[in-house]
Amino acid sequence: MRNYDLDFLKKFSLVIGILAAITVILIVFASHLQDTLPREPDPVAVKRTEARIAPAGAVYAGTTGAAAQAAAVAAAAAAAASQVAYGGTLDGSVIYSNLCTGCHTSGAGGAPTLTAAGMGARMGQGKELLYKHAIEGFQGSAGVMPAKGGNPGLTDEQVKATVDWMLANLK
Repeated sequence: MRNYDLDFLKKFSLVIGILAAITVILIVFASHLQDTLPREPDPVAVKRTEARIAPAGAVYAGTTGAAAQAAAVAAAAAAAASQVAYGGTLDGSVIYSNLCTGCHTSGAGGAPTLTAAGMGARMGQGKELLYKHAIEGFQGSAGVMPAKGGNPGLTDEQVKATVDWMLANLK
């Protein structure tokens, strides 16, 4: 081999060696960077976080705000109408056993029990007043009746059916 061929071979080997060393250094650096980047978050955790930080309300101002507020009220009413309690049943015993029995069996919060003595004074006021107090709620000296028994998903017809069932089943 000639002298200038050996010289070229040495320089070419040196360049290839340097490029290989740079490649190894870049691979190690990229691996280090990959370890320092944050991992992709769990989608369930992201949904929980978004639900937790979602705004609790909205601000409606001016004419545009009034229209947006009316739309929001209509959407809330439609959502509430779709959430009818107990499958929309008008069987007073089902509603009573699932919702009313907690207070009206024990007399908690001044609730009258299903006895003639417990309901006596209230029966004398008439069914319409009983319906009104059961639907709208009532707070008197004898106790507290939350509106619709505390379940806003009940319809007025369901509440009336439950009041009728309670009056028909006095002991």
